[in-house]
Amino acid sequence: MTYMSFWFYVFVLIAALLYYIIPLQRRWLVLLAGSLFFYWQAMGTPVGMAVILITIAAAYGAGLLLHRVKRKSVLVAAVCLVILPWFCIKNGNYVLEVLLHKSAVSWIVPVGISFYTLQIISYLADIYMGRIEAQRNPARFALYVMFFPQIVQGPIPRYDRLSGQLYGGHPFCEKTVVGGFYRILWGFFLKLMIADRAAVVVDEIFGLPYQYVGCYVFVAGVLYSIQLYADFAACISISKGVANLFGIELADNFHHPYLAVSVKDFWHRWHMSLSEWLKDYVYIPLGGSRKGRGRTFINLILTFAVSGIWHGAGQRFVVWGLLHAVYQIAGQLTQGIQRKAAKVLKLEEAVEARIWIQRIWMFLCVMTAWIIFRAENLRTGLQMIGSMFCVHNVWIFTNDALLSLGLDWKEWVVLLSSILLLFIVSLKQEKGFAFSEAIFRQPLYIRWALYLVVIFGIMTYGAYGMGYDSQAFIYGGF
Repeated sequence: MTYMSFWFYVFVLIAALLYYIIPLQRRWLVLLAGSLFFYWQAMGTPVGMAVILITIAAAYGAGLLLHRVKRKSVLVAAVCLVILPWFCIKNGNYVLEVLLHKSAVSWIVPVGISFYTLQIISYLADIYMGRIEAQRNPARFALYVMFFPQIVQGPIPRYDRLSGQLYGGHPFCEKTVVGGFYRILWGFFLKLMIADRAAVVVDEIFGLPYQYVGCYVFVAGVLYSIQLYADFAACISISKGVANLFGIELADNFHHPYLAVSVKDFWHRWHMSLSEWLKDYVYIPLGGSRKGRGRTFINLILTFAVSGIWHGAGQRFVVWGLLHAVYQIAGQLTQGIQRKAAKVLKLEEAVEARIWIQRIWMFLCVMTAWIIFRAENLRTGLQMIGSMFCVHNVWIFTNDALLSLGLDWKEWVVLLSSILLLFIVSLKQEKGFAFSEAIFRQPLYIRWALYLVVIFGIMTYGAYGMGYDSQAFIYGGF
C-alpha cells in the first residue's frame, strides 16, 4: 500500500469515517489501529514490523529511564541502541563490501527507518534536556512514532508539537478537511505531472553517463533538481493533506527552496524538519556559531557530513553534504567581494535583478551538488560535471536530440507547462497569496467545477494509460 494507490485512499476514507464516529477521547485509537495496519501492509513482512516495534519498545523504556535519571551516559547508550538497526540496514553493506571486502547481505528495510530514527532521537534528547516529559502510555508513544501519514517520508515531527494533536481528538472541521483535499490534489499534480515525467529523461541520462555528456548532463541536472523537489514535495503535500482529514496539522517541510537567494537560505527552505533537527541536535550541541568563525566553520562541516551520511552510504553522499558546507563557508568569506561586485555592476538599486542573479547562482550550485547525489558513484558524478564544461554540444537543443530521451514533443510540452505552473504558483505564494483560502471562498459549484477540472487534467495528462504505475517516492529510499 502506497500513497499513490487506490486502496490507500479507501483505507483513509474508512479510517476518517471511524475517527469522526467514535467519541472524541477515543479517536487516537483509530489513528493507532490505522497506523499499525498501514505499516503492516506497507512492509508485507513480519520482520520489518518486528524491527520497528522492538525499536519503539526500547525507545519507550529509554524515555522512562531518562525521565528518572537525566544522565548523558544513559542518553548516549539509548541513542546508540536506536541508531543500531538504521546503521546496520543503511550502511552495513557499504562496510562489508568496501571496507571489509566481504559479501553483501540482503537486508529487509523497514519503511521510514531513517525518519523515525531521527524522530525517536529528538524525543529522547528533549527528555534529557527537560523540554518534555516521557510518555507513560506505550500505545500512545507507538502512535507518535508510527503515525501513518508521515512515517514514510516525514516531515520529522517533534513530540511537543505533534503529540497533543494525536491524543486529544478533533471535531470535524470542513475548512481543515477541504484544505487537506487541496493538498492531496496538489501532491498528485507534482508527482504525476512533473516528477514521474522528468524521471524518464533523468533516468536515461544518468543511466548512460558516458554516452550523454555536455549539455545532456546540464539538462539532467536541471530536471533532476526539479524532479527531486516535485517528488518529495508531493509526498509531503499528500502526508499533510491526509493528516488534515483527521484535523491534524503536520509541520511544513518546504518553502519554495529554489527561490532562495543563497545556499544558506536554501537550507532554511528545503527539508525544513531535517534542517531544524540537524541544527538543534548536531550544530548547536557542537557549539553552533558561539565559539568564533573557525569553530563555526568546523561545526558546519560536521553537521553537513552527518546530513550526507544520513542520506546514504558511500562517498558521494558525504561529498554532497560537505559541498553544501563549502558553499556556505565560501558565501560567508566572500560577502565583502559580493557587496563590491554589486556596487560595480550597479545592482544595489536594482533589487529585483540582484535577487534573480542570486537565485540563478544558488540553483546552479545546488544543481551541481545534486548531480553528485544522483550519480552512480562519486567518480561518475565528477566526470559528468566535468563534461558540462569540456563538451560543448549546444546543438542538442535545436536538432530534436532531446526527443530521443524517452519523451515525445507532446510530453515535453506537458512537463514544461507543469513546471511553469509550479513556478508561477511558487512566486505567488512567496508574495503571500494563499490559493487554498481563495478557492475556499468561492461558491460550492465553482469549487467542485475546479476540482473536477484538476482531477480530469491529472488523469488525462499525468499518467501513461491504464497500465501506468507511478514510481516510488525518491526520498522513500532514504
